Amino acid sequence: MKDAPLAGIKVLDLTQFLSGPYCTQILADLGAEVIKAEAPEGDLARHIPPHFVGKDSLYFIAVNRSKKSLAVDLKTPAGQEVLNALIASCDVVVENFRPGIMAKLGVDQEKLRAERPELVWCSISGFGQTGPYRDKPAYDMIVQALSGGMSLTGEPEGKAVRSGLPIGDIVAGMYAAIGILSALFRRERTSRGDAIDIAMLDCQAAMLTYQAAYFLHSGQVPGRQGSGHDSISTYRSFIARDGRQVVITANTERMWQGLCRVLGLAELIDDPRFLTNRERFTNRIALWALLEPAFNTADAAEWVERLEKEMVPASVVNTLDSVMEDPQIQHRGMIYELTSDGRTARVMGDPMRFAETKGPEPGYPPMLGEHTHEVLKDVLGLSDAAIDRLIKERAVAPAREVPVEA
Repeated sequence: MKDAPLAGIKVLDLTQFLSGPYCTQILADLGAEVIKAEAPEGDLARHIPPHFVGKDSLYFIAVNRSKKSLAVDLKTPAGQEVLNALIASCDVVVENFRPGIMAKLGVDQEKLRAERPELVWCSISGFGQTGPYRDKPAYDMIVQALSGGMSLTGEPEGKAVRSGLPIGDIVAGMYAAIGILSALFRRERTSRGDAIDIAMLDCQAAMLTYQAAYFLHSGQVPGRQGSGHDSISTYRSFIARDGRQVVITANTERMWQGLCRVLGLAELIDDPRFLTNRERFTNRIALWALLEPAFNTADAAEWVERLEKEMVPASVVNTLDSVMEDPQIQHRGMIYELTSDGRTARVMGDPMRFAETKGPEPGYPPMLGEHTHEVLKDVLGLSDAAIDRLIKERAVAPAREVPVEA
C-alpha cells in the first residue's frame, strides 16, 4: 500500500531461522518490499518439525509473511553476480551469516557501501563483527545462557531454564529493525546510509537492565526469580484453590491495601511489618506465609474478578489455548489467517497500530523460489532468455516446494 510507513523501501533479506526473518517480517508488515534470497535448498527453517502446511514448516511460516522468495546459489559466480546486482537495487540489506561468510560469497560490504553511500546494511550475529567471540556460532539458548538471563529464570531452588519465548532471537530481530528504521530516518536528512552491527549477546545483556544495575551497585549476584520480583514482594504468583496460578502486581500503597481487603486480611494494612514497600520487602517471607493460604480459599478466576474490582492488577496464567480465545487478543486482530493456493495457516499478527497509516494485507509466506522470475525481471530488468540461462546454469531456481525432511 502506498501509504504504508515503509512503502517504496526495498529490502534484501539474506537471513534464515529466526532473528533475521523476524526483523524483516517487521519491515514487511510496515510496507517494505522484502526480497528473501534463499539457497536452492531454502531457508533451513522450512524443514523444522513437527508441524507443516504443505511442505513448509510452521516455524518458517510464523516469521516470513509478506515476502518474496528468490532461490539463488551464492556458491556460483553467476549467483554472486545476481546477489551483487540485487544489493545495488535495494535500500536495505539484512544478513545473519557468521562474520566473514559474506566476503567468502564474493560480497564486499565496504566496497558496495562506498559505491552506494545511501545503502543501509544490517548484520545480525551471535556476538557481533568484532571481539574475541566473533567467530563462535550462537543460537538463542547459547546467548540466553552467556548473557546471565538464563541464570535468573527458573525456581529459586531449581535449575536455570531457558525462557519459553526465544528472546535471544526475537529481541535481536527487534533491535535490528529499530537500527534499520533509525538509519533510514538519518538517510532522509543526510542521504547517507549506515552499517549496523547487531549482536544477540549485546541485546540480551541490554535486557538485564535493573538486575545488572543492582549487581554493579551491590556486588550481590541475583538468583533465579521464579514467579516473583527482586524488589516488590507483592509482584508474584500464588496458587489458587483450583491449582491455577494467579499473578498479582500490587505495586502501590493503594493496590496493597486493596489486596489486603480482597483477601480478608485488612489487619495487615496497619501491621508495622508491612507498612511500606520497603518493610514488606524486608519481611517478605512472613508476608508470603500469610498470603499463600488466603489465595488457596477460592479459585483463580474468582480472585481475578475480586481483585480487578479493587483495581489491583491480576491475571491467571494462561496457556496458549486460552490466549487464542482471549477477547482482547481477538478484538485487536492479533491472529492472522494466511491463505494461498489452498494452503492456510494461522499465525500471530503485527502488534503495531497507526492512526493515519495502514500496512499491506498480510501475505502467505512464499514458496521457495516463488518470485525468482518476477524479481529477476522486475527488479534487475533481466530478459526471459537471460533468466532461462541462469536457471540452466543452476545459478537460480524457479518456484518449487521444498521436500519435508524426516
